Parts: sequence; structure tokens; C-alpha cells
Amino acid sequence: MGDRPCALRLAEVLVEAADTLTDDFDPERHLRRVSDRSVELLDAQGAGVLYADGGDGVRLIPGSRQQEAVRALLAVQRQDGPCLDSLGTGEPVPPVRVDSHDASARWPAFAERAGEHGVAQTFAVPLRHGSSTLGVLNVFVSHAQQKACAEVELRITQVLADAAAVGLAHHRTHARYLTLTQQLQRALDSRIRIEQAKGMLAERWNTGMDEAFEALRRYARRERQVIDMVAVQVIKRTLDGEVLRKDRSASS
Repeated sequence: MGDRPCALRLAEVLVEAADTLTDDFDPERHLRRVSDRSVELLDAQGAGVLYADGGDGVRLIPGSRQQEAVRALLAVQRQDGPCLDSLGTGEPVPPVRVDSHDASARWPAFAERAGEHGVAQTFAVPLRHGSSTLGVLNVFVSHAQQKACAEVELRITQVLADAAAVGLAHHRTHARYLTLTQQLQRALDSRIRIEQAKGMLAERWNTGMDEAFEALRRYARRERQVIDMVAVQVIKRTLDGEVLRKDRSASS
């Protein structure tokens, strides 16, 4: 019975981490919440994310708890630290004592800064989706909270990071789909306006649609305008059709 509330809370957190298909979704807010949930589930000192947002660099996203300390611990990892190791390999970095020789040898700058902030132990897991590593979730444990980190704690953190990565990947796919849909809709709307303008000119001049289109295109090129904008002017009658007609006649 004692494990049921914890298991239920973990299930709720995983659903929350994967739920990203909303209009107001913000990756930074999402990853800050993931960091906070990992602190809650693991009773840790703090947590933060090194997020590769698809550009040339990475973003440092601390959780809400002990934000400045976590931000400092993430910032120093531009030099060395478990986040860089995990981001580079795509593999988790198991719990390491900050005051150990291993930590000071592997990450001298990070180990020194972590000691200054009372961190006794740290570990990191990748936010991975398929073969892509989208970032790293780094967890910090204080001396008061230090305990023998069991394999299950590392696995819980990895499952949470995986759920967050799935959510991020789905959002990126959704955003690309929306962008493509908007581009296609704009192209369709433009085509409809051009066809409407062609029809208006062809009827007015008692000529063919192709000839009307050539007049639109010729005027757009001469005036260095997008043909869709010329079509809008024709539809709204802010461009005198006779100007197009004279332009057509002059080129004949």
C-alpha cells in the first residue's frame, strides 16, 4: 500500500511531461516543471536541464527550487560536468560523489562549484527521443539528503526525462505541421486571389484568362511587386485596370 501513492504520482507526472500539444506550450516552462517534478519525486536538492533547442547552442533551464544555485551549476558546465558528458554520449551519468577523486578529476570546475553550493552527489540523464538527444536532466543532492542512490532512482529520472523528450519531439513535429499547413493555406489563398483577379480582368477586357494573367505578371515584374499583391489591388479596385491594359498593349 505504501508504494501506491508514489506510483500514482509518478504516473501523473509522466502524463504531464508528455502532454505538450497545447497552443500556449513553452519549452522552457515545460522543462522547468520537469526539473521540479524530479526534485519532488526524488527528494533532491535541486535539478535543471541543459536543453539543445535545435539551434547552434544550448539553453540553461534551472528548476524553480534554489534557482540561482542550480543556474550556477548548469552554467559552469559549459566547461565540464555530467551534463556535457551525458549530452555528448547520449547516455546517463550514474550518481557520483562531488567530493570524490573521480569527480574532481573528471569535472574540476563543476566539482568545485558544486561543493560551494552544498551539493554532495549528482547524476544526469539524457532527454532522448530515438537517436536524438534533446538535452540533459541534471539532479543535485545535498549532504543532508545524501543516501545511497539506488538503481531505481536513476531509472525513474530517466523515465521522466524520456517522457519529457517525447513531449518535446511531439511538439516540434506538431509545430512543423502547423507551419506547413499555414504555408499551404497562404499559397492556396494567394492562388484564389490571383484567379479572381484574372477572371475580373478577362471579363472586363473580353479576353482570355491567360492574357489577363500575363498582364498581371508583367505589371508585377515592372513595379517589383508580388503578383498576389497586384491581384489584391485589382480585386479591391485600388489599381486601375486600364493601367494594366495599357501596359499590356504597350508590350504587344
